[in-house]
Amino acid sequence: MPNSTPDLDRGIPIRAISRGLTVIQTINRLGPISMMQISREASLPYPTASRIVQSLVHEGFLERELGSKRYRVTGLVQTLSTGYQAADRLVTASRRHLEKVTDEVGWPVSLATRVGTSMMVRTSTHGQSSLTFNNYYAGFTLPISGCASGKVYLAYCDEQEREAIIDGWKIADNETSRVGLTLVQDSGLLESVRDQGYAVNTRNAYSSDAGKTSAIAVPIIRRSGKIAGTVSLIYFATAMGAKEAAEKFHALLGQTAKDISDELAFIGGL
Repeated sequence: MPNSTPDLDRGIPIRAISRGLTVIQTINRLGPISMMQISREASLPYPTASRIVQSLVHEGFLERELGSKRYRVTGLVQTLSTGYQAADRLVTASRRHLEKVTDEVGWPVSLATRVGTSMMVRTSTHGQSSLTFNNYYAGFTLPISGCASGKVYLAYCDEQEREAIIDGWKIADNETSRVGLTLVQDSGLLESVRDQGYAVNTRNAYSSDAGKTSAIAVPIIRRSGKIAGTVSLIYFATAMGAKEAAEKFHALLGQTAKDISDELAFIGGL
């Protein structure tokens, strides 16, 4: 009998687990939704989606709504995040500062943190601004390699965390991971982001309206020196270029990030 599993030795994900997590994320984001919608949104064959849903119902993570054919997550999904409270404190520390920026300049801003090889929106002011195409909800993700927040995070995180991101890219071996590996190979690019104090991504390809928006992002640095997350300002790509956006908003976003860091320290989120 072999001592190890070949797939795990090669870093290949267990597909059933990956699919199960995709289904939970899909229903959590869009639910309550039907089995057909789950199949379509999770890009899974209907029979596969059905088996996964029934397994998750059996385990208590999903339930079917009475009188309908729609499924929703249960409170048990909260156990998956037990012990991870840093993002909650960061949202608490940042909310009023983000709203202040949008009140001042009109454009929406968002707070994001790293989750694996993605940047996840934790809160945003898109609902507060008319200068937006979409209301980006908490939980919306973008690949690190394809957004301003990801590039600035990559530049400011420590070497150990950067290596964890690189390992994730190597395992994924897809288009966005290959772009990411190219980014880290160009040390001059990350040094440039650190020198400037911000990163810009023009005509975002991975937003809900691909190519229509651009963004500028700055890091939120804890008093310990480690990066806590990012603040991004999102604007219409046709409204201004990257240079103009940096001239207009870099200082404001930098001060906002500092204010969030100070408040985070005050409420005990060092």
